[in-house]
Amino acid sequence: MVIIVGAGPIGLATAIELQRRNIPSKIIERGCLVNSIFNYPKDMTFFSTSERLEIGDVPFISHNSKPTRREALEYYRRAAESYDLDIHLYEEVQAINGEDNNFTVQTDKSSYEASKVVVSTGFYDVPKMMNVPGEELPKVKHYYDEAHAYAWQDVLIIGGGNSAVDAALETYRSHANVTLVVRKPHIKESVKYWVKPDIENRIKYEEIDAYFNSEVTQITPQEVTLKTPEGTKTISNDFVLAMTGYQPNFELMTQFNIALTNDAKRMPIYDEQTLETNRDGVYVAGVVCGGMDTSSLFIENTRIHAEHIANDVEDKLVIA
Repeated sequence: MVIIVGAGPIGLATAIELQRRNIPSKIIERGCLVNSIFNYPKDMTFFSTSERLEIGDVPFISHNSKPTRREALEYYRRAAESYDLDIHLYEEVQAINGEDNNFTVQTDKSSYEASKVVVSTGFYDVPKMMNVPGEELPKVKHYYDEAHAYAWQDVLIIGGGNSAVDAALETYRSHANVTLVVRKPHIKESVKYWVKPDIENRIKYEEIDAYFNSEVTQITPQEVTLKTPEGTKTISNDFVLAMTGYQPNFELMTQFNIALTNDAKRMPIYDEQTLETNRDGVYVAGVVCGGMDTSSLFIENTRIHAEHIANDVEDKLVIA
């Protein structure tokens, strides 16, 4: 039995590859199926085409070339159903005890015996904090859902990537008074090519206020203070959407005795061919492999992890 921690696309793909080799697996997920995608903005459109998000040779047919969040949720449900995967949702893994070929995976509901464990927990569950006074206020959100709640409100959006730009444009078009704060001197080049000219024009025509080379230094119930190249500015504010990015659950990986690199990326240490970590019998898969470098790995270029892991598990089980 192989226990897979995380029911994201790569966790599902790994279970499918193991099933093809007649190796039983069980997926344990702390939230819902593909929990990270579920928490994306409701009207989000993927950058990738649908075929690049496919797993298990299950066709992903979308209405347009770029699939939506809703289509992706439906697709991954269908993929899981097609292979009748054994998935335990809303169950959190707390510990991985034992050793290779003799693990006990402890959750908040039960415990399971396993020969191997795959950690595919992604990075969307832990937001990068700004660590500024007032960040704990209820008006500060690190996840953006939809625009309607911000109509006719003073909304400050922090960040220069896709999440921040999407939130800025959608809230602006829902009649919010939007201010964008970006640490860098410009919008990121990685912003979706069909969206980037839109945000740049909204800024150019002063429909969205923007502060570049700037950062938030304090948040109060009615205001936000900014450090800008022109000096300190304080503006009225009702909501702060901190689209500052996310990071893997490093505490969880440390708890699982997975070693991390000592540099700023804090990548889990693993064999690039097999994805096995420093802890024998424990593998990592998917975007969690990138550590803090969250812009380098995606569903599209980590689907191959499933095959590499399944091949290695099969080889070692045969040898055993």
